[in-house]
Amino acid sequence: MKRLLSLDFMRGFIMVLLALESTGLFEHLLKANETNFLNSFFLQFFHHPWNGLHFWDLIQPGFMFMAGVAMAYSLHKQKQEGMAWNKSFLKILKRCGWLFFWGVLDYAVRPKGLSFELWDVLTQLSFTTLIAFLVFEWKISHQILFSIGLLLLTECLYRFTQVPGFDQAFVDQHNFGNYMDTILMNKINKGGWVAINCIPTAVHTIAGAIIGKIFLEGKADIIKKLLLAAVACLIIGYGLDIIGLTPIIKKIATSSFTIVSLGWCILGLSGCYWWIDILNHKRYLVFFTVVGMNSLFIYLFFEIVASRWFNEYIYKISNGVISIFSTHQTFNQIISSLVIFSLEWGMCYFLYKKKIFFKI
Repeated sequence: MKRLLSLDFMRGFIMVLLALESTGLFEHLLKANETNFLNSFFLQFFHHPWNGLHFWDLIQPGFMFMAGVAMAYSLHKQKQEGMAWNKSFLKILKRCGWLFFWGVLDYAVRPKGLSFELWDVLTQLSFTTLIAFLVFEWKISHQILFSIGLLLLTECLYRFTQVPGFDQAFVDQHNFGNYMDTILMNKINKGGWVAINCIPTAVHTIAGAIIGKIFLEGKADIIKKLLLAAVACLIIGYGLDIIGLTPIIKKIATSSFTIVSLGWCILGLSGCYWWIDILNHKRYLVFFTVVGMNSLFIYLFFEIVASRWFNEYIYKISNGVISIFSTHQTFNQIISSLVIFSLEWGMCYFLYKKKIFFKI
């Protein structure tokens, strides 16, 4: 089974962006360019406030989509080795359990004490992975119909559940997703995120698994089929928003957002597959691969360790050294962010060279 190098690149690319974001780099770059034409460009590295789509809104869908593609390859390998379905199920159940655990742990420690929250991408992924596995052996047409059903279910939940105070389908803090958070966690996310995003975004992981199977089958015209699927998703997703039927809202993963972000994910993978796996351009892949191969480790590191201690510690050292040259504070912050990222990348490179890979 030939390794899908474009998958390694995309996973690494996403993790590099997340690592850079965790250092505060994008905030510093936005601040440094707040009065010039680059301001609009750097705004793309932040979530859209509500109705709309920025580049950064595609990161989590890409993460879940890549997980689906990787799952297809993993299950194919297990099948070749003669592993029974029930054993594969127990393995995926264990993986989902660990994803849920680490996702809850990520947000568990707050300044005021312990907290139980279900908004982390790993927690969401634990659900979408399990759903994608359970329908993996279905015909592709049946999986597509099931995915449409998940989107229709989401539409119905938001539109037709008339809970007092939470009966405004697409209004922040007053929608069904917010209501479910009060049931599940007894709180509402001030930023507008909701836990039941895992229902519609399961479509990303299911779609990734479908495309993984298509790659494994090695049929002709793969790129053409993927491009047609991507264009169809983009037209439908943007169309639903333009005609005013369902707005594109990342924070509650509306059906239009789920479809349009899937289109971009498929388009991105198609381009990478054509450039890397077909045209065989492999230069500079290692920079991203060393991060992608230990995506779980680096994610938990910058989410739990770096955000609570490492970043501040390294920033003070770096800023103290750079300040000797009397440079602008914003410049110092940018350099400090790059130093933090370089150290994190170095850790991943060390693990890569030692062939140490953290998996669950």
